[in-house]
Amino acid sequence: MSGDGDNGGGIGGAADDGPRSRAGTTRGARAAAGPDTGTGVGMDTGADTGTGVGMDTGADPGTDVGLDTGADPGTGVGLDTGADIGMDTGTAARLQKLFEGHRLTPTQRRIAHCMVRRAADAPFLSSVELAELAGVSQPSVTRFAVALGFDGYPALRRHLREVAPTDKPGDTGSYNEYQQAVQAEIDNLRHLAAALADPSPVIEAGRLFAASRPLPVLGLRAATAQAAGFSYFARKVHPDVRLLDEGGTLLTDRIDAAVRAGASALLCFALPRHPREVVDALEYARTAGLTVVTVADSAFAPVAHHTDLLLPAPVGTGLAFDTACAPMLLGRVLLEAMCDALPDAQARLEEFDARAAARGLFVE
Repeated sequence: MSGDGDNGGGIGGAADDGPRSRAGTTRGARAAAGPDTGTGVGMDTGADTGTGVGMDTGADPGTDVGLDTGADPGTGVGLDTGADIGMDTGTAARLQKLFEGHRLTPTQRRIAHCMVRRAADAPFLSSVELAELAGVSQPSVTRFAVALGFDGYPALRRHLREVAPTDKPGDTGSYNEYQQAVQAEIDNLRHLAAALADPSPVIEAGRLFAASRPLPVLGLRAATAQAAGFSYFARKVHPDVRLLDEGGTLLTDRIDAAVRAGASALLCFALPRHPREVVDALEYARTAGLTVVTVADSAFAPVAHHTDLLLPAPVGTGLAFDTACAPMLLGRVLLEAMCDALPDAQARLEEFDARAAARGLFVE
């Protein structure tokens, strides 16, 4: 599908809401993570050596507030990361499979999310290293392994080493921190390319968008740039695209207005740190009858429980603020799928090009 020459918006990622240490953990995230509830493994009153998290007060037996990682009924995790592209894609797919079907607490989902994003390193991380990367306590990592059915974290790591490639990932010590960030984004794009080996979820999303008149597109805080970029280009081929980029009490009003006007689907871009308003808005949109399609950084993102079709696209965490090349590119892929489902998309693009040329809109 050919389009106009204005492809502004840049390739850079959206800024995270909090500065991040060089290890990739947002400062203050550990405090925000809250206690680890729901494993029933007992109480750990010892200090968490080396992680800087302090004391873990233990589990609340019988309380499980986590989401089922096998997905909420009616919630589809759209992209399969199991294709053999990139060094650690196969490991990521095996990790996803390992976590499926287990009810995990929010803290445990945080650990699972971290392991998927660091799939190549996961079999070689100590429990203390994994805890630091995930922003949780070391005892929480131990309880996470037990929740998956292992005797402890060493047994989990042993299992990962048995099923993972035998060689540790290549040393990137010769790269400076900026090069490492770029290499990490390249790996994220490889994950996305592997996931797109099965295009059916993206094709289905394109059909949903083409049929929805209007099409609301939601993105708050760090995800605003992705939502705005999608909306900018989508308006060239779709007759009614409504950008929802402001929170507050008016957000539900704008969702209601879209439903009254005939909307049948909503596209959401959800990136960390995930605003509570986005989770609430998606829950409201589904109760209003909209089919929710979400581009998120992970299948374990907090929005997964409130999404009908989840399309994961990992973000980079090596710099002070997250980078989001893969979510941006997935947005462009979704635009292409929507264009394919709109019979008059090419004619609209050609009409725009003709008007732009007549107005001298672009500098050749």
